[in-house]
Amino acid sequence: MAQINLLPWRDERRQELKKEFLTILAIVLAVAVGLVILADRVVNSQIDNQQARNNYLSENIRDLDKKVAEIQELQRKRNQLLERMRVIQELQGNRPIIVRILDQLVRTVPDGVFYTSLDAREKTITISGVAESNNRVSSLMRRLDASDWLAEPNLDQVKAAPQYGDQANTFNLTVKVQLPQSEQDAGG
Repeated sequence: MAQINLLPWRDERRQELKKEFLTILAIVLAVAVGLVILADRVVNSQIDNQQARNNYLSENIRDLDKKVAEIQELQRKRNQLLERMRVIQELQGNRPIIVRILDQLVRTVPDGVFYTSLDAREKTITISGVAESNNRVSSLMRRLDASDWLAEPNLDQVKAAPQYGDQANTFNLTVKVQLPQSEQDAGG
């Protein structure tokens, strides 16, 4: 039999397969690295794109916040103006009422009584005065209570005042201001 030595051929074939394997491995490795780099670029591109969107939204949100603050400031000024207008209208509407109340105070004073001071706070009037007798103070309180514009007279203090006469008294009383029913209906 003839002797054929296949060892060199196998070695060559093994070397060829090894080179082919390393070449394929290098190609696969290069493709993998390329895919990783490509994926990284795509992800970074998406991140940059999202950052740009976020920045755009942030800028618009800041603009809207400024506009909202401006609107709130305008709303606050509007409310202040409305409050001023309400106060002015209330003052204008109360002008004739003050005159009527003073007229009622004059009409309810009986003979022998005079006022020394009047103090009005909100809907309460404090009256200080001098009366010839206790009966005159009682008469004043009845007249105040009977008035359409005044209610709930309350006597705080009565003192003898001999400098004005034998039975003269100084007095302090409070009375509440109330609108007559017809005025309340007309004025709201």
